[in-house]
Amino acid sequence: MSNPLVWAQVAPAFVQGLVLSLGLIVAIGAQNAFVLRQGLRREHVGTVVAFCAVADALLVSAGVLGMAQALGERPGVARALALAGAAFLAWYGWQALQRARHAHQLQANRDGARLGRGAVLAQAAAFTLLNPHVYLDTVLLVGSIGAQQPASLRGWFVAGASVASLSWFALLGFGARWLAPWFARPRAWQVLDALIGLTMWVLTALLVRHALNGLL
Repeated sequence: MSNPLVWAQVAPAFVQGLVLSLGLIVAIGAQNAFVLRQGLRREHVGTVVAFCAVADALLVSAGVLGMAQALGERPGVARALALAGAAFLAWYGWQALQRARHAHQLQANRDGARLGRGAVLAQAAAFTLLNPHVYLDTVLLVGSIGAQQPASLRGWFVAGASVASLSWFALLGFGARWLAPWFARPRAWQVLDALIGLTMWVLTALLVRHALNGLL
């Protein structure tokens, strides 16, 4: 984008989508362990990364567009959801800071027979779409926060969230052999959880300010 004035207008929405998505996705979980495992095995890595990233982008888009339409004529409900989202992010941040106090690590089992592309894709779909938290986090939470953006900036919010997902899954999958020793260090996850916790609290403050401004 060549015009710095235009970028200055859209950057906050893009960055908010980026950091919110990263904060929610960068955590120890079955999906991340699966992507890391495929990267360590060098088995259909591109397929897995693409599926997870596209699925996240579609879910975020559906959440933002659907919530924006549902809340368009209901400013009171929009403020209530913004405050509910702020409460959730505050709790999520507190959970991350609690995890930062204890040592833990991400392990990916490399054992097992080599699977075909279809079987790997089916596993990726299961880890992504059969987790109820993905709908709470991606569709409802991210969707309701993205819907608070002006209509002209919602696409940039979705773009930021999508870039975060693609970057993270690509890093996990294609950088697995380099990242595996780092992920095995409990201290590294403690630092990461601390950063996630603080980021979630900053986003909480921004959401609360947005909701309260709507009352003035």
